[in-house]
Amino acid sequence: MRWIALTVGLSVLLATLAGAQGWHEPKRGTVERKALMDALRGPAQSLFGAPVEFVVGELRVSGNLAFAMVRAQRPGGIPIQIETTPGWARNEFMYDADHTSGQALYRKEGGRWVVKDYTFGATDVWWSYGPICKVYRPVIADVCQGM
Repeated sequence: MRWIALTVGLSVLLATLAGAQGWHEPKRGTVERKALMDALRGPAQSLFGAPVEFVVGELRVSGNLAFAMVRAQRPGGIPIQIETTPGWARNEFMYDADHTSGQALYRKEGGRWVVKDYTFGATDVWWSYGPICKVYRPVIADVCQGM
């Protein structure tokens, strides 16, 4: 009985904390989620070639700001062969990185989501930089602590 009460209590606490964070995650299949992924698809296809789909790790929206952590792949879960991509031909990838893991910062402008900054293959938490935190804190506060 105590286990059930503890589990229910923990669930309520986590739900409260999620609401307190000030952002939400658009659910799979929603127009908002599709719009965010479509906005990132152009930059991703410039690097990897078409077609590209994403496995979403994090997707956060607060007002007119959004943040995404994704892994790019070919439709159907097929891995991208980096050595065959336009980005590889232009020498845009670092050798030690997971090239298909990416992050993006968005702003909603004129009713549509626009990617303002993004990186695929980062080896650091580039979005925790002070000026970025100042603007995007509503969706990345957990990496901006102390800034």
